Amino acid sequence: MSIEGLLVVAIALVAVSGLPALLPGAGAVRQRAAVGLLTAGAALGLLAAGRALGGEAGSALHWTWALPGAEFALQVDALSAWFLVPVFLISALGAWYGLEYWPLAEQPAGGARLLVFYGLATATLALVVTARNGILLLAAWEAMALTTFFLVAAEDERPEVREAGWIYLVAAHASTLLLFGMLGLLWVAQGSFALEPFAPGTVSPALANGIFLLALGGFGIKAGLMPVHVWLPPAHANAPSHVSALMSGVVIKMGVYGVLRVAWLVAAPPLWWGELLLGLGVVSGVLGVAFAVGQHDLKRLLAYHSIENIGIIFMGLGLAVSGRAVGDWRWIALGLAAALLHTWNHGLFKTLLFLGAGAVLHRTHTRDLDQLGGLAKPMPRTALLFLIGAAAICGLPPLNGFVSELLLYLGMFGSLTDLAAGEPGRWLQPALGIPALALIGGLALACFVKVHAAVFLGEPRTDHARGARECGPAMLVPMGVLAALCVGIGLAPALIAPWLDRAIAGWQLALSQTASEGTLLGGTVLGDTVLGGTALALPAPLTTLAPLAALTGMGAALWAGLALGGLMLGAWRGRGRAGGAIRADASDAGALARYAVGVGVAGPGAVGAGAIGTDAIGTWDCGYVRPTPRMQYTSSSFAQLLVQMWRWVLIPASKTGRPPTVFPDAAGFASHVPDTVLDRLMLPALRGMAWAARWLHLLQQGRVQIYLLYVFITLLILLLIR
Repeated sequence: MSIEGLLVVAIALVAVSGLPALLPGAGAVRQRAAVGLLTAGAALGLLAAGRALGGEAGSALHWTWALPGAEFALQVDALSAWFLVPVFLISALGAWYGLEYWPLAEQPAGGARLLVFYGLATATLALVVTARNGILLLAAWEAMALTTFFLVAAEDERPEVREAGWIYLVAAHASTLLLFGMLGLLWVAQGSFALEPFAPGTVSPALANGIFLLALGGFGIKAGLMPVHVWLPPAHANAPSHVSALMSGVVIKMGVYGVLRVAWLVAAPPLWWGELLLGLGVVSGVLGVAFAVGQHDLKRLLAYHSIENIGIIFMGLGLAVSGRAVGDWRWIALGLAAALLHTWNHGLFKTLLFLGAGAVLHRTHTRDLDQLGGLAKPMPRTALLFLIGAAAICGLPPLNGFVSELLLYLGMFGSLTDLAAGEPGRWLQPALGIPALALIGGLALACFVKVHAAVFLGEPRTDHARGARECGPAMLVPMGVLAALCVGIGLAPALIAPWLDRAIAGWQLALSQTASEGTLLGGTVLGDTVLGGTALALPAPLTTLAPLAALTGMGAALWAGLALGGLMLGAWRGRGRAGGAIRADASDAGALARYAVGVGVAGPGAVGAGAIGTDAIGTWDCGYVRPTPRMQYTSSSFAQLLVQMWRWVLIPASKTGRPPTVFPDAAGFASHVPDTVLDRLMLPALRGMAWAARWLHLLQQGRVQIYLLYVFITLLILLLIR
């Protein structure tokens, strides 16, 4: 069977996977049947994607429609296959996770609805990245918006969920309207809706710019670029956690794919296209992580980190498009490699983090960081898996996030070398990108230190955390698979470099003219490529890139060191337990002094003398016998300094309950960082419009005489104006 035929079968299976949930019978059996169908379809989809990434050429499917200009045209090239992998992998893992997190037996109505739309959403996502006709793309895009809306609004009995769902639906339709305009210009440009590269010289610069800007607006809304990100934090926070994982790991990447596919249409884009993408990426990356630092809601915090990572991806896209504009294949290869690999990496570690947050929510019934704490003891596996995801999203080696950010750094520093050599038009990329990427990494590290400490370390702050227990295999196994993939890509990135080579080569070949056979890139013979009027010598494939090759050995050595350290720590703790625990005796006021004399620390004037047995006195307790949750940092206090540094854009809101007397019984402090665009700008403006509309409603009196008077006054004004 051809790749495209295999994909059609996969799409059909995942689309109908929710139907068993609508049948009568035991909820657990129906849910397992639905998950089994979706897993089978996902396996076939991954097989199709793997064949395309492995170098096998597909044959496009073309089925005619009665609708003018429309055609059911599907094709799986290396670029589409790259995005198909997270579509099928993450949706399958999320479905298995839902067996325990969202059991159909406990959610008879909402659970069946979620399973139906979960499969349909997966099918529409696969259609979006393989459609080769604009009408089919738009139909799949709108179907994706509607199915994911029903997923976001799964718990529609809660007012905040309904509000988040409506905000998402409005944003999704705004995106669709902009894409309508893009398709209109596409028809003007080439007389059809086929998503094929423009022939050189057939499209005017003004028309190409219009197509690009409308596509950037429509796809940018879905991607969550600032300042059109307003739907993303509430939708991700209020959706079921495995839906949040699908939204963050896959759905927002459809915006990345759309921008990349539109850039695929134009052979020689102007330089400002790449600079605009880079600038939007920098703004989204820096402000996304800044807003994340100030959040108290665990899932809302992760949502802002999705905006941050979309910013990193768009920085890579900006570098690649800028490379096409100036005729530099190094920028294209490294920028596009960083962007594509980070779509995978972000999908893996952000899905892992959302599933970890779902495990915390499932066991504690709260997302508030200030009500958690101490969960590492009752939930050690979840704590470890969440820590792996947190380290990966911070770009720490030897995990996958480090690899894609390294590629972006290499591209940016390469442009810095060009700037030093006096190359024209190359100053913005290093001057803006390098410091922004470093700032993003530092803020992300500070944020996840706060998150992991507030959730898993210290003492439980409330009863929510005290009653927690570890999750079952249905939730832990998908998280373990994702963690293993994060480690695997970090350890051996060179293994997936040939797939990256093919995706990059496919994107470039469609936009270039091959003059003669030449360099081998990822198994594809390319020649000297004429790009923007400049003949380029194509570089060696990414598999031979020295930093990627070195990472494999470095990562293996580092993980071996970590494993050895873990074994030594375990042996030391086991020896300590075998020797007997030392416990503190709060009733003995002189215990510390006697213990100090016994170990030779106290001076001659110390009370008592001689060694103290292990049962007589405890270890040094830092000045208090029994710690309480009030003695540890909250997420608010930990992030206060960073929030104050960014208050000019975060505009935090705080409320202080000042002590009424000199010796108060209680005092309080609460802080909140609302979304500046949505809560500070858009919602007040919409409320003002609603207030004005209520006043205009007074003109509607329901009397014909009044309406005739309005007509007379209007005619009189028009006569006076003339």
